[in-house]
Amino acid sequence: MSREMRDLQPVDGKCFRFYCCGPTVYGPAHIGNFRTFVLQDILRRTLEVGGLKTKHVRNITDVDDKTIRDSQAAGEGLREFTARWVKRFHEDCEKLNCLPPHVEPSAVEHIPQQIAMIETLIAKGNAYASGDGSVYFRISSFPEYGRLARLDRQDLDLGKTQDQRADADEYEKDSICDFVLWKGRRPEDGENHWSSPWGEGRPGWHLECSAMTQQYLGDTFDLHSGGVDLVFPHHENEIAQSRCACGGEFARHWFHGTHLLVDGGKMSKSLGNLYTVSDLEERGFTPMEIRYVLIGGHYRKPVNFTFDSLHAAREALAKLARGERDLARAAGEDAPPAYREVAGLDDLGVFAPALAALQDDLNTAEALGRLFTGLRTAADDHAATNWRGFHAVLAALGLRLPSLEVDVPDEIRALAEKRGEARADKDWAASDALRDELLEKGWLVKDSRDGYELEKA
Repeated sequence: MSREMRDLQPVDGKCFRFYCCGPTVYGPAHIGNFRTFVLQDILRRTLEVGGLKTKHVRNITDVDDKTIRDSQAAGEGLREFTARWVKRFHEDCEKLNCLPPHVEPSAVEHIPQQIAMIETLIAKGNAYASGDGSVYFRISSFPEYGRLARLDRQDLDLGKTQDQRADADEYEKDSICDFVLWKGRRPEDGENHWSSPWGEGRPGWHLECSAMTQQYLGDTFDLHSGGVDLVFPHHENEIAQSRCACGGEFARHWFHGTHLLVDGGKMSKSLGNLYTVSDLEERGFTPMEIRYVLIGGHYRKPVNFTFDSLHAAREALAKLARGERDLARAAGEDAPPAYREVAGLDDLGVFAPALAALQDDLNTAEALGRLFTGLRTAADDHAATNWRGFHAVLAALGLRLPSLEVDVPDEIRALAEKRGEARADKDWAASDALRDELLEKGWLVKDSRDGYELEKA
């Protein structure tokens, strides 16, 4: 709201409570959506690894224009249709190693709370019913409207007639006016309607988040997050509804992630570059490689997704896995610590700067760089501390490392052994020739103090 950098501390001194705008479940979430959800996950992880307790609430939008439209096109009931996409969303979250929220309410489950909030807004003079059974929020009743999005009050058209009001769930900036809280029943809604004091209908898109934050986090909570595209109108409308209905400060902090680009441009279905997690898995990439790309840039700067960036992520994760193996050997450890075991550590060794980068405005790019720096400078005399510190940063980033074990065919293993013998005899020409032959067959051989390693090229 203020565009200032401020420390994140729980308002109650005990638990950091935050709300994330979740998915609208009318299809699979794409990787642009998941950049936002992964960043929210890293925020939570960074707070928890730093020793704070959290309460994470993320909603499911299972009734709006798009869910109704597409469920009817599919010939399915709204609940059946949205349940399928909720399941798909949860599967993708698990693949990307996103922690499940502590509370995940849905819009349909909270229609009574939304109706009650509308009644309060009408009673206070902030909302009014129209002749068609819809209810609208009166923007002129909230002088602070537009503060989050930095809108000029002169740009807000507060005098539109009823027919010109924006009653779609989403609308463009040139349609700023009183917005819909309750949409009177229309033929295109089919059987998707509920009873209310104003007649049958359904809630507008913006209202659900206000009702859910109030129920699960109260009138004042610590942080609200979402993609930068939600600043206006969605978050601006939430502020107005909640402040007028409930009082309180609403969200003390706002956290918005910037868009994901694809090959330097906008991602869209028409351009054929709107990828889901499954799309990329079918091309041979892993969810962790996707996650690595999504966190490769600062949240306030666009990240450019390319297939080259996925290949680079694969190499980086393999390098981290080799570094972890060396740390484990030095520390005498054979299994990584559990997530709860790395929370609140006092000493992270050479990896303390990496966590510090995350704690400084969630600088994921800097944290990744300092993680590799720590691997280069780690010394065996602090092996146990460094090993724990490394895993603390991995936990904050939510990265799972690939296995270094590969199934090597006997033929390839025999060539590698033969090359090892040539190196032992200092027959460098034969050694180089065998290395090239291995590469032609799709294998990289990497020499180390303990012998060699084979990796698929």
